[in-house]
Amino acid sequence: MTQRNIEIVIGRLLTDEEFRDTFLTDPEESLRALVERGVHLTQSEIAALTAIDSRLWLRVAGEIDPRLLKARLTLPDDE
Repeated sequence: MTQRNIEIVIGRLLTDEEFRDTFLTDPEESLRALVERGVHLTQSEIAALTAIDSRLWLRVAGEIDPRLLKARLTLPDDE
């Protein structure tokens, strides 16, 4: 079950811009919020996810076909 949860988190990081922005701003808090909503992650998994260079998420997300991305329902703060 835990591997499935890692896949869910990685999928969200790559396809959900709002979640990715939150994660890049405060990775521990964004993962803690997922855990509170029922996504089981161990402390080791949280540490591993937060240790990954944040540029990876941005670079890979930029290569995802837009048809696979979650629609953003709000504008970023600076717009």
